[in-house]
Amino acid sequence: MNTLATHAGAQPGEPITAEPDGTSSLDGLIGAVREAVARDGDWERTAAFVAEALRAHLPAPDELLTAEQLAGAPGTSSGHRLHVEPDGSFSMVAIVWQPGAVTRVHDHVAWCVFGVLAGVEYEDVYALAEDGATLTLVGHNANRTGEVSGFAPPGDIHRVRNSGDGTAVSLHIYGTDLSRVGSSVRRFYDLPTGAAL
Repeated sequence: MNTLATHAGAQPGEPITAEPDGTSSLDGLIGAVREAVARDGDWERTAAFVAEALRAHLPAPDELLTAEQLAGAPGTSSGHRLHVEPDGSFSMVAIVWQPGAVTRVHDHVAWCVFGVLAGVEYEDVYALAEDGATLTLVGHNANRTGEVSGFAPPGDIHRVRNSGDGTAVSLHIYGTDLSRVGSSVRRFYDLPTGAAL
């Protein structure tokens, strides 16, 4: 299931919740990310600025998603688009990782920052050989609830999985308009893996 509702266009019953003053639970985060992106850094610096903004405004899963959106079958993941900036400079997606969910090894079309809202998001990080024929496993990360990380191409080849017993939820902010490009993935890698760590 891939929810395509944006923050501004959420319908009644959608996951975006209103605060007592009528603003959305994402408004503060959106404003902070907008300011971070406007600082005009290169992709690596922009990812660092956005990571600071996300750390300061990390929401809870139930502020973003309904119980139905948090549910799913083992081994599956589902993305829920929460916001696309009108100028296309960034998009926000909540991803729900059921136990056993795993992505293919991939890289990205732009910088990405993610924060773990619940559970643990496991990540395997790879380097591409100079000849482009093999991948080398260069690291493992166990990103726990409350942790924020980011990266920018090149050097962003990874696989994400939930190898825990419970559901994991993460909020991803990508430096592109996902409603226009369709996916954050630039390329999938189906290559042999060389010597590990």
